[in-house]
Amino acid sequence: MDILLIAGLWLDGSAWDDVVPTLEALGHRPVPLTLPGQGDGSASATLDDQVTAVLAAVDAASEKPMVVGHSAACTLAWLAADARPEKVAKVVLIGGFPAADGDSYADLFEPKDGVMPFPGWGPFEGPDSADLDEEARRSIASAAIPVPTGVTKGLVHLADERRFDVPVVLVCPEFTPAQAQDWIGAGDVPELAKAKHLDFVDIDSGHWPMVSKPAELARLLVS
Repeated sequence: MDILLIAGLWLDGSAWDDVVPTLEALGHRPVPLTLPGQGDGSASATLDDQVTAVLAAVDAASEKPMVVGHSAACTLAWLAADARPEKVAKVVLIGGFPAADGDSYADLFEPKDGVMPFPGWGPFEGPDSADLDEEARRSIASAAIPVPTGVTKGLVHLADERRFDVPVVLVCPEFTPAQAQDWIGAGDVPELAKAKHLDFVDIDSGHWPMVSKPAELARLLVS
């Protein structure tokens, strides 16, 4: 199966380097994406540019791909299901939830000079980063790419109700499946509340399992 891998904020396609070998060994074709504004050198990229890049990868797949989104990029994976519901085999969301129609994509931290830089580890202390050693933290922070505000402040547009027919798997790293179910049941995640085929998978990690538990994550993606 073709597996499109979309990393979250500040990360490019290299975030999946340790996941790819296991997926290949299991007989799949992983395709890590480097998004406009997150590794291509563009500071003027927009959310629409990133969506276009994801859809191009969906259209280029030799068969219906699995689209994997991590963190904020869960919304990009869901936007792919909205735009190509007939072409996406499954959406896998790792450590995040899709934004609703009309929401901003990821306006989370103070921008500077037209980009939103990695804010340091302070906001992520606790379960998010508890499983990362100092070397992993340094590696992530040093590779972090400031994300253009045209991406982070972009508005999400969802239009095709057929997206709710696409199977969804929610991988729960720093939170549990029970917590996720509670949030969905409380109305905090309206998009997933309408998903007709939603499964939950637990992984004992922080917010970046592709760094801390790449082989286990790879196996979960195709289990």
